[in-house]
Amino acid sequence: MPDLYARESRSVSKMAHLRFFPQAVVGGNGAYLTGDDGRQLLDFAASWGAASLGHSHPAVREAVHRALSDQAGASYLSTANEPCVLLAEKLLSLVPERARGRVWFGHSGSDANETVARMVVAATGRPRILAFSGAYHGGTVGSMAVSGHPAQQGARAEGLTLVPYPNSYAAGSPEAAKDAALAHLEKLFATEVSPEEVAAFFIEPIQSDGGMLVPPDGYFKAVEALCRKHGILLVSDEVKVGLGRSGRFNAFEHSGIEPDIVVFGKGLGGGLPISAVVGPEAIMNHAVAFSLQTVHGNPVCAAAALAVLRAIEHDHLVENAERTGTVLRNALDRLAARQTLIGNVRGRGLALGIELVTDRASREPAARQTALTVYRAFQLGLVLYYVGVRSNVLEFTPPLSLTENQAQEGVAILDQALADVAAARVDESLPAAFAGW
Repeated sequence: MPDLYARESRSVSKMAHLRFFPQAVVGGNGAYLTGDDGRQLLDFAASWGAASLGHSHPAVREAVHRALSDQAGASYLSTANEPCVLLAEKLLSLVPERARGRVWFGHSGSDANETVARMVVAATGRPRILAFSGAYHGGTVGSMAVSGHPAQQGARAEGLTLVPYPNSYAAGSPEAAKDAALAHLEKLFATEVSPEEVAAFFIEPIQSDGGMLVPPDGYFKAVEALCRKHGILLVSDEVKVGLGRSGRFNAFEHSGIEPDIVVFGKGLGGGLPISAVVGPEAIMNHAVAFSLQTVHGNPVCAAAALAVLRAIEHDHLVENAERTGTVLRNALDRLAARQTLIGNVRGRGLALGIELVTDRASREPAARQTALTVYRAFQLGLVLYYVGVRSNVLEFTPPLSLTENQAQEGVAILDQALADVAAARVDESLPAAFAGW
């Protein structure tokens, strides 16, 4: 009998809705993926950060094997299971005191953020939510309803108000960006939105999908003060940038704030589907059967998540993200000095972005060149993707275990890719069938 799986895996065209990248993989180990053509690809994306420990990590593999060898059911609905309880206890210990009440488990950042959006309105009786323009909080109907990314076509929630995320590069300086964003909020509360009607402000401690934007110092402290003044809950979406990626366990720690609710996802399961919401008991226990699906709290995924958290601590991966992230950032800064397509390098730890522009003076986005760079890098053996509201920001979310040598290796490949694009050595028709947002 022919090996139908092997044959199918070698045909990206079989996957009608996958129009982003001509990438097909058959395996992976650590920071490398194995392509269906046998090539070893250095992974600077980690499946949008979901493979937080890299691929085939032994701790995750062993935890999943143990959980499946004597499986404690398949859900935490109506039945407590030990991995789920232990994971909840661990997560409660990793958030600020004001959020240390109860834990809800889901499958992804999307269902987690949707749950929070419905929960805060129901529990507070306030009908409005604030979020950022450019924000991506998920791909379900409810999470798109509180997002602000222009690539999403879903309807926004009736009570949603979007506010600008401070963009230091576009504004010319961090202070200018901070002042403009805070002035917008103050004017909004004074003239358009009654703050007493706002249930929560969904924040991104780093706005990843909106362009890997880093908030200016002091911005979120001022936002926190406004929220406390008006009784608005502060919700930190840590789905992509949390769990050590920024060089702190929680990315909001860089801003010195204490959110009321923390949302985890992506890398929490090390590649398996699990998310978590951690928040105050009065909010989390507002109603029974409020948001549940049958395999929420699956013990196998919970066991994987526990293994991820233990590996982050045992292997000092938060420190590695800061150390290796600094090496990577410095190498990218040096690259910017000689690659004219690079307008700005930004980020924290191993959550970094490069904004590509056609002209540094005008800062005109180089969307076409960004797509070509991603495609050419893949040809040369490096996997990375692009984000941003104008599709011109290269995003770096590699495994937290990335080494300094691997960081340098990836930058060398990127250097060649950028040079090839700048010199028009890349066939512009190649990525046409794989358009992203």
